[in-house]
Amino acid sequence: MSAKGLQVIDHTVQLTHEWINELVERLDWTSPHDALRLMRVTMTTIRDHLSHEEVAQFSAQLPLLIRGMFFEGWRPSTTPIHERDRASFVLRIETLVGDVAEYRGPEDISAVFKLINARISQGEVEDVRASLPAAIRGLWPA
Repeated sequence: MSAKGLQVIDHTVQLTHEWINELVERLDWTSPHDALRLMRVTMTTIRDHLSHEEVAQFSAQLPLLIRGMFFEGWRPSTTPIHERDRASFVLRIETLVGDVAEYRGPEDISAVFKLINARISQGEVEDVRASLPAAIRGLWPA
């Protein structure tokens, strides 16, 4: 055990802060809270477009705490969703992000994708991207 408690918990908290801090830098935002909100909303929107098998494979590479947020509120019986166009994808994220003052639109969604590119394996990124419709894949740099 670490000085703070269980090592697995301390480690996932540290990794989660690293992900959030990296996203804040990528976005050039001032609020880690807002960056976390955008990350969570974007990732759950991705989740809802994937098959259950792909959700499981993708989530296995997420830090434990982020994985919990990724699955929170998930209703497998309603996924994958049938909205397959870019406009619906972006609108869903923007609706859930709400009144985040620094949000600039699809370029910020792409920043979340770039974070994922940097933090999980290239093979899994390719699998997830391939599972998404081409219109949505256009937001996600290879």
